[in-house]
Amino acid sequence: MVAFLLTVLPTLNRILVAGIAITAFSLLLFCLNFNLRERVARAFAVILACVTLIAVSSVLASTSSTLAEAEMWLRIQWVGTAILPSAYLHFSDALLASTGRPSRGRRRLAVRAMYLVSTVLIYLATLTDTIVARVRVTAGEAHLLAGPGFWIVPVFFTGLLALTGVNLVRAYRRCQTSTSRRRMLYLISGSAAPALASFPFLVFAGEAASVHPLLFWLVVISSNCLVAALLVVMAYATAYFGVSLTDRVIKGRLFQWLLRGPIVAATTLAVMVIFGALARAVGMPNTRAVPLAVVATIVMLQFLITLLRIPLGRRLFYGSLADRADLRRLETLEERVLTRSDLRQFLETLLAGLCDLLRVPAAFIVERSPEGSTSFEAGVGPQELLPLRADLSSIPPPHLQAAGPDAESIFRWGQYWLLPLHAPESGEVIGLLGIASHEDRLDLGPEALESLMRLSQRAAQALQDRRLQQEVFASVDRLVPEVERIQRLSAAARYGQARLLASPGEGLPPDADLAQWVREALSHYWGGPKLTQSPLLNLRVVQQELEAHDGNSVNALRSVLRRAIERVRPEGERRFTSEWLLYNILEMKFVQGRRVRDIAGHLAVSEADLYRKQRVALDEVTRVIIEMERRSHDRATDYDIVG
Repeated sequence: MVAFLLTVLPTLNRILVAGIAITAFSLLLFCLNFNLRERVARAFAVILACVTLIAVSSVLASTSSTLAEAEMWLRIQWVGTAILPSAYLHFSDALLASTGRPSRGRRRLAVRAMYLVSTVLIYLATLTDTIVARVRVTAGEAHLLAGPGFWIVPVFFTGLLALTGVNLVRAYRRCQTSTSRRRMLYLISGSAAPALASFPFLVFAGEAASVHPLLFWLVVISSNCLVAALLVVMAYATAYFGVSLTDRVIKGRLFQWLLRGPIVAATTLAVMVIFGALARAVGMPNTRAVPLAVVATIVMLQFLITLLRIPLGRRLFYGSLADRADLRRLETLEERVLTRSDLRQFLETLLAGLCDLLRVPAAFIVERSPEGSTSFEAGVGPQELLPLRADLSSIPPPHLQAAGPDAESIFRWGQYWLLPLHAPESGEVIGLLGIASHEDRLDLGPEALESLMRLSQRAAQALQDRRLQQEVFASVDRLVPEVERIQRLSAAARYGQARLLASPGEGLPPDADLAQWVREALSHYWGGPKLTQSPLLNLRVVQQELEAHDGNSVNALRSVLRRAIERVRPEGERRFTSEWLLYNILEMKFVQGRRVRDIAGHLAVSEADLYRKQRVALDEVTRVIIEMERRSHDRATDYDIVG
């Protein structure tokens, strides 16, 4: 039994170490979704990169065919081992600064100095025998022996981990709410994972492992399971930094990523290793069952995830029935939304059936806006038989006030017969159905007339649904900035991040809530309280403009806003094309002060689309102002070890 366990446990440990590598790398990719300008997220990315390198090198060393190859991978492993303690200190310093205790210079210098020491250790461990020497196999596992200068490693590890612990405790004490303290405890607990995954225990416990191999492997496997779990806990706690999303969204994204990434990859790897070992045990080393098992595992896992992801997500992250009902309502809207392409495809299908029914060569549908303008929506048949878009304005308005969809409402317009399309509830004419026919009289039988009316009602319903959706989208576009502002303010309570609520004059945070201030200031660009009392007046870039505007802060802010708008402007002469759309919206709406309806007509876009593009334009102006503010600071407010 013991011999069997000593055969199985090393293989199981390799699977676990590979799983740690997969998990760390997957979480590193997930970390790329964070705001990487946030120092905590950057430092955490360095830690994950180190753990990934350590785990991958360990797996490759344990599966090497020669001792020379194993030694190469074990020395490469020391790159991550040497950098990790410094990354720990970097992470704890960034975490402490995020709670409102920025470095006064000493912690910053200490982090830079420790990264320099790590570079020296990398040289000593990979290119010399000072730290580690030749390779040795103990309990079936290859490891490097301690060199004459190995004592530096535990001193370096212990010292930096102690400093890291001090910073983490200080950060915990600065948390003011129970929620932030709970998440900080998660972070402190999870931070033990990289240390357990990276410390070279075999260098110390090599002799004990050879004497008690079963106990050694049980301890190693248990610690690796703990490392994988703690890595996820640490990633969960760190995911709140640099983002203003709700807890529900953050948990849901991490949950889905773990299902699709580490769980699928690790399970597939385990199946491949286990099936390969079984095949070799029964004398079939080249069996085709292994790739079939791998493919089947991937397909089945994806099927199960697709089947269970949404119900599990609802149960885990939507506690109340009301929340789940809101989610179902949004999912239904996403599935049933009628895009312009969907509308055109549906209308073309109706028109094709109409042409077959009436034996006409072409038909089309025109949409009519509430203001009375008409636009070509869909058509079937030869292009020369369809009306030009420029001709639609010549449709006589009196005919558009017909009482209802019946034979009497059909009227002649050039070579076309037109039928007004009425909104199902209000009876408003929202479009026209056109039939190309040179006949002076449209002779329809009872069945053909009934089919025509039925098709026209379906087309009218589709146009009405699309119009209602555009109104919903316009409302959402106006609502989203307010919701984002509330989320940012809510995120300010995480880990005591009071700096997010501070005025910009106290330092511009990477994820500052400037979009709302920029929109309000631009709405009163030529005067008004949203400009004269704007928090943007405290920006350093605005203060630096005071001298050029005789100390008038309002004119200085107006100048900064104008410069930001001009940076959105494409090169060349002004045009009214798609690449100029953002600039034209900003200049016409805020600088010229024109009405939305006039701008939409001039730029040939719908009002709903204009609101969406306006939001994109304001985000671009905000981004430019953030860049201007950062460049205006005399000294950097942040440091970036990882480049």
